[in-house]
Order: sequence, then C-alpha cells, then structure tokens
Amino acid sequence: MDEFDLIRRFFVRNGVPGVLAASGVHAGAILGPGDDCALLAATTTAAARFAVTTDLLVDGVHFFSDVDPRSLGHKALAVNLSDLAAMGARPVAYLLALALPRPDIEWLEAFASGLHALADRYEIELVGGDTTRGPLAIAITALGEVDPAAALRRDRARPGDDIWVSGYLGAAAFAVRERLRGHPLPAMHAALTRLEKPVPQVELGLELAKLSAQGFVHAAIDLSDGLAGDLSHILARSGAVIMGTSVGAVLWAEALPSHECLSGLVPEDRHDLMLSGGDDYELLLTAPTTARGVLERLGGLHRIGVLDAGPEMRLQDGSGGERVLPNRAYQHFRSESDRL
Repeated sequence: MDEFDLIRRFFVRNGVPGVLAASGVHAGAILGPGDDCALLAATTTAAARFAVTTDLLVDGVHFFSDVDPRSLGHKALAVNLSDLAAMGARPVAYLLALALPRPDIEWLEAFASGLHALADRYEIELVGGDTTRGPLAIAITALGEVDPAAALRRDRARPGDDIWVSGYLGAAAFAVRERLRGHPLPAMHAALTRLEKPVPQVELGLELAKLSAQGFVHAAIDLSDGLAGDLSHILARSGAVIMGTSVGAVLWAEALPSHECLSGLVPEDRHDLMLSGGDDYELLLTAPTTARGVLERLGGLHRIGVLDAGPEMRLQDGSGGERVLPNRAYQHFRSESDRL
C-alpha cells in the first residue's frame, strides 16, 4: 500500500478525492485531499477571519507507544480544537500530516475511526495533508472562523481581573505519573480517559467569544502545559502590551478545582499536578469583576484567583500565606528524562 492508497482508504471519506461540498459535512470546503491545495469558501460573514493552529504529537514525547490508536486519533484533533476554543473560533476544517514506521492497516483503521468521530461531532472536514515513512508522528493543522473583535487573546489581561478556569484539573498528569511508576491501569481509568481522550471546550469558547465582544472576558488560553505555565504566558503577553506595567497573579490554593481521582493525595501533591502537570485542555481566562454574575451563569467555571501589578505568580493558602510559584510548564527540549 503506497501513500496514495493509504490516503484514499483511510482519509478520503466520500469516495471521491477532492470533492467535499457534496458530502454534506461542511459546504465551505470545496476541494480537499487529492490536489496540491485545499480550497475553502470565503468566510461566512464579513467580519469573520480564519484562525489557524497546528500541533505535533510525537511517539514517546506526547503519548505512550501502546496507546489505543482510536484514542490517539481523537486526541490528535482534540488538542487543535482546544486551541481554536481558546480563541473563541468555530472549527471549519483541518489538515493531517502523518509519519508512520509502516502502514499497519488495523492501526490505521482504529486511528482514522477516532479522528473522524471527533471531526463529525463538530461537522468539520479533513481537507488535505501528507503521509510519509518515519518514526510515528502526527501533525494536524486546524482552521476556524472568528470575528477579530470577539477573539479571545492572551494579551488583554489587566491587573484587578478575576482568574477563572473550566472543569477539573490534574487527572491527565496523574495518569502519566502513575504509568511511569508502573502502577496498574484499571485503578486509574478516569485519569487515563482524561489523558487519552480530552474534550476540547469548543462550545464554551464560542460562548466566551460572545462575552468578549461585550467586554466581559479579557484574555484566555487553553491548558496544555500546566496552569502555572500557561497563566505565565498571559501575564507575559499582557505585561508587554501595558508598557511599563507588570502583571502578576495570586492563585487561591483552596479554590483550585482538582479532579476527583486526586482526592487521596496530600494537598502539595494535588497542587503540583494541577499547576505543573499539563494535558488538561480546559480553558483559563481573566475577566473584570463586573463579569462574575455572567460567568457564574455559564456553569462549569471556577474563580481561582486575581491578577495584580506584582511581577510574580503566588499561591495563597487558606490562612493568607503565600509562596512564589515557579514556571514549571512542560518543556519539550528540557531533557530526555522528562519525556514519556
């Protein structure tokens, strides 16, 4: 099976390479796999613009080698949809670049099944990409639409903003840690599900974009590398925009929403997994205090701290004591010992 047979068998879904508009999934995709480029229709509204993001997943760095390929297909797309959600963009289409050691039919059928199932949920098409022989690696580029006036950005946080986060944190990092320690997998099924099949917060992102246009949300980011590390990106970008002003943060330890699988851990351990573990794919946002009622009515959001003019992130305990938080986000080139 050559690369063109592989593409036709697993990734061209309506049986006719290139012709996507008739598939009924997304009429804006006019020409897809089978040509030099995809063709997409112009944006649906005059104000909308394309939001474009890409992520690369590498065997042994971003996933365990024995991961279920169906889950891997899901996650490869989910992490990109999470980026679109963090911008408040509506998903439109995506491209796939896939490196494989060999064309394993059973593996490809499962991988494509997981990939297409998530794409169908958001009614988006695979419009092109590339395949090659090499160590297993998956790169997806996702495209979405968003009105720039409503787009959720990292550079608009301001001192005095509340800090909010969606969902519950730490489960995926817990799964990685326990697997590396050799602990039995059935005992942490919920944690493994959060690691291997994250749910991108697309619907929440679209709602937050509406609120952003009304001034109720200032900045946002998705949580891929740990709450502390990702929050530091908001602080750095926003501080650079406010010339001569630093932006810091105080997080309240008792307000951090830990996943139920962390309930048996001591507080320090739970906090470390939530703050530095990564792979949560929830949304972190900052908003003015006037937005509290609006955000509470959305449901699923937790107010976990406040921004100030200090230059650092601090974690505050229940008695008011504080400690400075280091930026301990996942870093891909740190050392081999930090990889899966």
